[in-house]
Amino acid sequence: MHPELSHYLHMIADLRTQVNDLISDLPAVVLNWRPLPQVDEHATNSLAVLSAHIAGAEHFWVAEVIARQPASRDREAEFALVVEDGSVLQQRLHDVATETHGILTALPPAVLDETREVHGHTVSVRWSLLHVIDHTALHLGHMQITYQLWMHGRARPSPRWFQRV
Repeated sequence: MHPELSHYLHMIADLRTQVNDLISDLPAVVLNWRPLPQVDEHATNSLAVLSAHIAGAEHFWVAEVIARQPASRDREAEFALVVEDGSVLQQRLHDVATETHGILTALPPAVLDETREVHGHTVSVRWSLLHVIDHTALHLGHMQITYQLWMHGRARPSPRWFQRV
């Protein structure tokens, strides 16, 4: 595998693992809790919603945009998700991990410089991969704050960057 693709794959996998670690063993009441329960533009998202959204976005950018697979993402369903336990979320994260690994390990390095049309915008494949990293990291931060709010300020232990390299 080309080193650049390997680095992207490693970063995406590391962030996804942090998401999975954060939600593992949490009961449904915690996974479905929203800090601000409104349903308008001021609503916040639950850990379940953010996990599903992270998996859905990764699938969209890697499989649908980069690999040009048929559209199958239901973004609206991600934001309406309520779970009975974390297994469905962990399965989604596992499935997208397998999908992303398969696509990126088979991707020729020259494809990184290709472009794709997404919602009326032209983006490079390289930009798309960086966007997956950026987007996942942003929502992982939202998840960490949501967890801290539920736990009244206590954070879930998380290894520092140099412990995950």
